[in-house]
Amino acid sequence: MNTPAAASNAFELATRIDPSQLQGNYRSSARLHLRGILSDAAAQHLHQYLSQEVEWSLVLNDGEQVREATPPMRRSFPPDRELALAAFAYERAQKGFEYLYESRPVSDDPAQRALQPNPLNRFVDFLNSEPFLEFTRRLTGATDVAWADAQATRYRSGHFLRVHNDESGAGNRRVAYVFNLTPQWEADWGGQLQFIDGEGHIARAYVPRFNALNLFQVPQLHAVSIVAPFAVGARYSVTGWLRARQSGS
Repeated sequence: MNTPAAASNAFELATRIDPSQLQGNYRSSARLHLRGILSDAAAQHLHQYLSQEVEWSLVLNDGEQVREATPPMRRSFPPDRELALAAFAYERAQKGFEYLYESRPVSDDPAQRALQPNPLNRFVDFLNSEPFLEFTRRLTGATDVAWADAQATRYRSGHFLRVHNDESGAGNRRVAYVFNLTPQWEADWGGQLQFIDGEGHIARAYVPRFNALNLFQVPQLHAVSIVAPFAVGARYSVTGWLRARQSGS
């Protein structure tokens, strides 16, 4: 039997949110910032797990490959190794697409997630539940959305994600999502989800508000602005794509 505390930590959509009332807002710009998607207790529970229990990989782009420094690798690094990786990322960012942030991947296989029923895996189960998927189908009009992949991310001072549009060779990404889990964040600390128009201007930017879900259609030019050195704490989120099934899968 669930206790009241366990029930308040359950991952489920807030009952006040009606996708039929939000369709116009999403479809007019192909993006939406939605506050209070979960109960505050559930969002706090997930934030506490990410901020206090997770060990993070450091990831950056190296051509067509993801360069990942896993937690065991990072523990063995000499003091200047991560500074060198950051310098490598900054140099590459001058010439094109690059990123630098911390990641905790999540398995796409629900059976694997069930082996470790931690708050992050349970949240990704929620993202793959029929109530949430149907909510996103009705809201976005992407009626073939069938599942969600996910990673948790942590952006700290100097971390960024350069402009890109999320297109992939698989071709089954319908909607990108970012679920924000940062309790306090100021606009000038960076870490904003920015949408870029055809003239290179920032058409819209979202500060990472706590317990807020950002949804946007793929493809769409966007970036995460670099986190300022004076930012307090870190920017936490769970992010990924709502995907269609590929033929044969």
